[in-house]
Amino acid sequence: MRLVKVNFSQTFQAATHDLSPAWAGRGRPTGGGRTEGRDEPNGRRFGHKKRPNHEHTGRPVTAQDPERSLDGWCGQAVVLRDEARGLFPNRHCEVVITMRAFTACAAIAAVTVMFASAASAQASRDDERPGYVPTPAEEQLPPQFQRQVVFFRSTEAPGTIIVDTPSRYLYLVQGNSRALRYGIGVGREGFQWSGLVNITRKQEWPDWTPPPEMIQRQPYLPRFMAGGPGNPMGARALYLGTTVYRLHGTNAPETIGSAVSSGCFRLVNPDIIDLYDRVPIGTKVVIRQTPVL
Repeated sequence: MRLVKVNFSQTFQAATHDLSPAWAGRGRPTGGGRTEGRDEPNGRRFGHKKRPNHEHTGRPVTAQDPERSLDGWCGQAVVLRDEARGLFPNRHCEVVITMRAFTACAAIAAVTVMFASAASAQASRDDERPGYVPTPAEEQLPPQFQRQVVFFRSTEAPGTIIVDTPSRYLYLVQGNSRALRYGIGVGREGFQWSGLVNITRKQEWPDWTPPPEMIQRQPYLPRFMAGGPGNPMGARALYLGTTVYRLHGTNAPETIGSAVSSGCFRLVNPDIIDLYDRVPIGTKVVIRQTPVL
């Protein structure tokens, strides 16, 4: 049996090695694919000149050939295997893929899976899920987004709400350089805003009417959904001035810390209930779009 080892390079190079005593003394390759008068098993003989790598295909096969490389190094292995079988039809030919080609194949596969997973996770996170009721375990946020008292220096009076959009935090000023901090989800790119408003209305288990831009992204959504568990508006809502925006709960706790909404600010249901009970109508709300140095 003969083994043809094929390495990836600019041109197709093949070398044969005697693996059976029956072939002893019948000549060996002398480098670069040149042969010294070997006899083939079928009685054919080919002479002293190098066989061109395009003899059976009409043109060379290279790693840069867009038509025959079949997605780069991975496809080149298949092409070279077929070329080897064409050049040596009466021998056992095996393509030996170099480590560089194997690494390239693995890297391409890994990157493809990574981007597919990221795209799938982003799509899943962006989509609203009307009717879904999260479990208490799902509403347990990562430590950095859990409700907690933190050091917070501000000139705002105690009781003021400060929404820090870039940091994904909402602060309820307590005084003495302290604030109660909540993790929030904010508006996606193009839907973020800043300003000074007041809470003009409070509502338990608010109804939900998806805005037109959300219907455009997800045309299967209901045009109206009554308040209750499973409503994307969550357990409570605090309406901000005369805008269409609110501080509200959510049935998608995994979106806390992300920019996914159409301009509203969302908290997990336990947090919005806590905030709802702490602030009255008329509370000042400062929406910050850029960090304060």
